[in-house]
Amino acid sequence: MINLAGAPWVEKPSIVERAVKFLVLAVITIMVIYPFIAVLATSLATEADVVANGGLVLWPAHPTLESYRTILEGGVITHAVVVSVFVTTIGTLLSMAVSVALAYGLSRPIIGRRGFLLVVLFTLFFFPGIIPNYLMVKQLGLLNSYASLIIPVLINAFNVIILRQFFMNIPQELVDSARIDGAGDLSILIKIILPLSKAVLAVIALFYAVAYWNNFFNALLYLNDSSTWPLPLVLRLYVIQGAHLPGAMSFGVDTTPPPEQAIQMAVVVIAVIPILLVYPFLQKYFTTGVLSGAIKG
Repeated sequence: MINLAGAPWVEKPSIVERAVKFLVLAVITIMVIYPFIAVLATSLATEADVVANGGLVLWPAHPTLESYRTILEGGVITHAVVVSVFVTTIGTLLSMAVSVALAYGLSRPIIGRRGFLLVVLFTLFFFPGIIPNYLMVKQLGLLNSYASLIIPVLINAFNVIILRQFFMNIPQELVDSARIDGAGDLSILIKIILPLSKAVLAVIALFYAVAYWNNFFNALLYLNDSSTWPLPLVLRLYVIQGAHLPGAMSFGVDTTPPPEQAIQMAVVVIAVIPILLVYPFLQKYFTTGVLSGAIKG
């Protein structure tokens, strides 16, 4: 019998090792949190705070919500948020429905399964160019419609593979017993497979939601009317290109408008908040959902 009592990975770390680990973790944590603090603090800063800190504020001396009031009263950001929420919600639901159906079909012993699987894998290595994509969307009559933000990216091959591998790890005995009781494929999928796959479904849904929420390139290509733009494209216009928000010009003579840096950072905060609110609730599913679906093949 092998004695592992003295193995290096069993011994308790020394005080120096623990101190080094703590120091490294603290540095990494500060590097991750620092940008969020700077963005949030700058969005709450006044003109005097921005000037005193050289444009990047870590602790506003006179915190105010004027920058948020400005961008929300203008209507541009509010409408863009509604568009992004709509596209993200509808797109995620449709992508999950199609991906689950395709992954479940690829996980069952059906005729032609290998051929369909090769087609899915083919899309992981070979991507169509921008011009063929644009011509296809134009030919289908999807230009200047929100369908152009969903249909071209409806299925992600990587997510389908993760779902397929997870479905294949579910014991076949459960499926066979359901078939003996007279259940069909749809009943087995809804009543047996999906309840056992909550972890991987939550992870894949988050992947799709983040992709839809942050996707600005398709909107840049397919939406010519700026009034239909989602939040990422508006964020690019007003933060990166430095355009002025309509609400920022509506202040009177005696009223000092918030600084441009505060308005830009407020737009960034509004764009980031939804993902930050959703992620903590799904974080516990990441290890279970992704790794368990990728261990076996």
